Amino acid sequence: MTTTTQAPAARADAPKDAGLRRGVMSGPELAAQAIANIAPSAVIAFTAAGIFIGAGNGTMLSFVLATIVILAVGYCVAVFAKKHASAGSLYTYVAKGLGPFGAYLAGVALLIGCWGIAAGSLGGSVSYFNQFLLLIGVPFEGVFAQITLAIVLGGLATLFTIRGIRLSARVSLVLELVSVAIILVLLVLALVWAGPNAWDPAQFSLEGVPFQGVAAGMVLGILGFVGFSSADALGREAKNPYKAIPRAIMWSALGVGVLYVFSAYTQIAILGDDLATVASPLEAISAQIGMPAWFGPVLTFGVGASFFAVVVAPLNVVGRIIYVMGKEGVVAERFGRTHERHLTPHRVLLVAGPAAIVLDVVLLAIGVHPMDIVVWVDTYGTYGYMVAYALVAIACVVYTRREKMRNGLVWVCATVAVVAMVYVFFANVWPVPAWPLNVIPYLFLITMVAALAWYLHLAKRRPEVIANIGNTETDALEGVG
Repeated sequence: MTTTTQAPAARADAPKDAGLRRGVMSGPELAAQAIANIAPSAVIAFTAAGIFIGAGNGTMLSFVLATIVILAVGYCVAVFAKKHASAGSLYTYVAKGLGPFGAYLAGVALLIGCWGIAAGSLGGSVSYFNQFLLLIGVPFEGVFAQITLAIVLGGLATLFTIRGIRLSARVSLVLELVSVAIILVLLVLALVWAGPNAWDPAQFSLEGVPFQGVAAGMVLGILGFVGFSSADALGREAKNPYKAIPRAIMWSALGVGVLYVFSAYTQIAILGDDLATVASPLEAISAQIGMPAWFGPVLTFGVGASFFAVVVAPLNVVGRIIYVMGKEGVVAERFGRTHERHLTPHRVLLVAGPAAIVLDVVLLAIGVHPMDIVVWVDTYGTYGYMVAYALVAIACVVYTRREKMRNGLVWVCATVAVVAMVYVFFANVWPVPAWPLNVIPYLFLITMVAALAWYLHLAKRRPEVIANIGNTETDALEGVG
């Protein structure tokens, strides 16, 4: 049985907390949270084309390598998830190996990652739903229309997360299943249409494949998985969390990896070299195989729904990490309490959700294209995920060694994970990208420095808080949930 530490917020005179719901999330619902955070449909729509430019027929190999790296990270996370159940996600796990400072760094980095991906994906949802409305004949375009969609979609995402984890997970599951089903139907029909030409042996021979391009493509492939471990923030709300959460993390990563490899193969087999030049590969395939006119809006709706699902899922994680931080006194205590009826960290969500909306509205108002918001803000969030993943891998090595657990595979997975995360980070800053991507690493660093300043303030003024960072697990959470 895991030993838990009582957080400072649990003292006798603390305000009553309703708590999070206990044991309400099934295995499929946990997988839905993980898959929705990945948003595979949105990744399929663009990433294979981006990788193909450099990797050519090695695009599938890039995805295979990316999947292996993510499974290595997932294994390190699963080692913790089998022993510890918490709403704190990697923040709590890293504490077991690297102590309060490492946990704090991981928690802040993961918050940046989750919030950044949510805010960036809101731009993608706006773009695709705007296009969907135009395709079905609704004359709703221009900056005002985009801002309106950002407010409506962001408001709905926030509402779903506040109303309950099961509601938000089911919304995400339905939207992502619909989206993936639409894309799979298109890809399977495309292979049927191609007949004997659907077999493309060049993608398996690897002859003439530029391996430098494959390595660069692996970076994009890894970015297509960020957020895959988000089910680990549902330790209290999951049924049988010590088994269900590790399974959800590993199987969702493997399943999405297979989906990426299949989609990459199909896009190359059907479009060939045109994959590097078409604006929208899925729409190009639809047109090439002669899909009916009504399929265009359906496909657009599916990708928009995928983007919306990935607005909802990361907000759930943000809410729960800050909820645990509120319990421990790292942030204001009021964030460590949940809604009396919905049993969700509503105070956090009422800040994080509107903040994402405001960022998108400001960028849209100054003329930024919604899909540029996806690229810029998601990049900012991705830096956070890279740091958090590297820290949890290092923490896993330290933790298993201290606990005298067999850790030969942990060493291998942690080495793969850390080397890959460092490479991904380096590949995103060198060669120096064009404006504004060249300043985003500095924005990330500024955020981390500001967070470190708060940590130093706590260490000086409230050392008892530092001692409890990352120690709040499921059984230490007060409440009736």
